[in-house]
Amino acid sequence: MPELPEVETVMRGLAARLEGKTLRRAALARGDLRRLIPPGFAARLTGARVTSFRRRGKYILMRLSGGDSVLIHLGMSGRMAIHGPDDPPPPPAKHEHLVMETEDGWRVGFIDPRRFGLLDLMPTDAEDGHSLLAGMGPEPLDAAFTPAVLSAALAGRKTPIKTALLDQRIVTGLGNIYVSEALFRSGISPERLAGTVAGARARRLVPAIKETLTEAIAAGGSSLRDYVQPDGELGYFQHAWKVYGREGKLCERCDDQPGCPGIRRIVQAGRSTFLCPRTQK
Repeated sequence: MPELPEVETVMRGLAARLEGKTLRRAALARGDLRRLIPPGFAARLTGARVTSFRRRGKYILMRLSGGDSVLIHLGMSGRMAIHGPDDPPPPPAKHEHLVMETEDGWRVGFIDPRRFGLLDLMPTDAEDGHSLLAGMGPEPLDAAFTPAVLSAALAGRKTPIKTALLDQRIVTGLGNIYVSEALFRSGISPERLAGTVAGARARRLVPAIKETLTEAIAAGGSSLRDYVQPDGELGYFQHAWKVYGREGKLCERCDDQPGCPGIRRIVQAGRSTFLCPRTQK
């Protein structure tokens, strides 16, 4: 599933092409994805001007002039395909569930082969009260996400820190890849109990989370399985992974350490975690 850097990259790509534009046409190919799409969805988009975009966790919010916000979640395999007015018409795409066209000729298609994504509609002034957004934790790139805030959220928790960081109520937008990477950068074992990360360890972990996400966004995210950017380009952060997917290889801290066992893969809550057992404690 795309994580925060991939969703941020997609949102920025959509904003660059749609913000300030009027949608002359919107059409749905079906009435549901992971959940039902509201009746009249396409009609509410048609003729509306796109005023702005916002990302909340792994969700994209597209705000419209009439006071509505479109909620988009890419799910496991969803992607947005953008074609410009000077591009040749795209061939018919399998699994394209939503098409939006602007008055000046831009075309955006939402393609989701597995249909784990979703589309919804809500009043813009009620975004944070939506059932899928209410109760979400702080955005990790916001200044308000501090070591003190994370320490308070983790206090007394007896789950592993890796599992805790995947809980969207503690901090939002993080997933398997970037949690593994941030824990490596901070030198914290993913198996350490979350409650013991408060204090000095949180002061290492929060900057590591922010640095990891910032670098990943700058690289266009990590292209894994179905994810590509809206213009069809791949992300490149997978080439900078320090531990994720590198089982058996030496990490950058151990490449000159004889006898180091190398990066290890473990399974936590049914998901792969990668760590350096020598340097993460």
